[in-house]
Amino acid sequence: MSLDAETFGQLIETIRRFVTERLRPLEAQVAENDEIPDDIIAEMKALGLFGLSIPEDYGGLGLTMSEEVRVVIELGKTSPAFRSAFGTNVGIGSQGLVMAGNEAQKARFLPGIASGEIITSFALTEPEAGSDGAGVRTRAVKDGNHWKLSGGKRYITNADKAHLFTVMARTGGPGAGGVTAFLVPADSPGLSVGAHEKKMGQQGAHICDVNFDDVAVQPENMLGAEGEGFKVAMRVLDRGRLHISAMCVGVAERLVADAVAYATERKQFGQAIADFQLVQAMIADSKTELLAAKALVLETAAKRDAGENVVLECAAAKLFASEMVGRVADRAVQIFGGAGYVADYGIERLYRDVRIFRIYEGTSQIQQLIVARETIKRGG
Repeated sequence: MSLDAETFGQLIETIRRFVTERLRPLEAQVAENDEIPDDIIAEMKALGLFGLSIPEDYGGLGLTMSEEVRVVIELGKTSPAFRSAFGTNVGIGSQGLVMAGNEAQKARFLPGIASGEIITSFALTEPEAGSDGAGVRTRAVKDGNHWKLSGGKRYITNADKAHLFTVMARTGGPGAGGVTAFLVPADSPGLSVGAHEKKMGQQGAHICDVNFDDVAVQPENMLGAEGEGFKVAMRVLDRGRLHISAMCVGVAERLVADAVAYATERKQFGQAIADFQLVQAMIADSKTELLAAKALVLETAAKRDAGENVVLECAAAKLFASEMVGRVADRAVQIFGGAGYVADYGIERLYRDVRIFRIYEGTSQIQQLIVARETIKRGG
């Protein structure tokens, strides 16, 4: 159910102020310490950010996709690491449960996810299974009335903070039909989380390996039917790709605004560099691509809310928006010149931060394959 216009407008304005007054001043500190302060996390919980996409019946805000992407665009105007703190709760860590969970599972977990008391994580990627999501080797074997889970996952977002994992494991033969989804509490005996990785960008957002050594999973923690885990994962990722596309739009809006402000103030040859046509060309290209990506994201979100099949459109949005923000970041560094290469202005940090958008939740190459496949399926 959509919020009324006044209430949603107030939410957007509150988030806009939170980004400007609380998050942006902390960007350099978070990047240096590789940690988001606890008081900021508490404020995010109070604002309802952990429950943006959780139905109101379970304590969330229950935003439509159109509302969610507009919120995410605002959150994109600061370091993407801040969004990652609650991003798994809003997206890949919760939506399998929202889409495929039974009523008992939803009642047990969703209120805590919405409040931020339960941090969720989505465990699909493995050393030999990333883009090939149907190739997972982590195995779940029936042992009496429960399952025993063994294997390892790699690059799992928020794993070191998670209380609950959605785990894709092989219960049958090879291929997509042999994969089943499970809800696995982080305190389960035999489950261990490695140290978080040092990354190119998005310091403050952690990724870790997760290992399962004969972890007992109760039958009531199977998510959906046996053998339907891959379908659950793909439905979750479709939605997540649109969320990430909106994030790319938000970061691009920030980059364009910063580049224009700098170009207006920076003087060369006795005049502002914004007066030079080749600088204007970079601004024009960035703004045009940004507007195109934003239009695609908003249109796709509206189609999804209307119940349309948007597999193709979600992939196209993720492909275009993630590639777009990379180009915009590169041009922003160029407009800033030497200042764009040093840390003081934060442009080099955003340049590094946005690189991951072309990789996670499906690489650009995987999106190309999906767009082509769906276009052919629809007959062009």
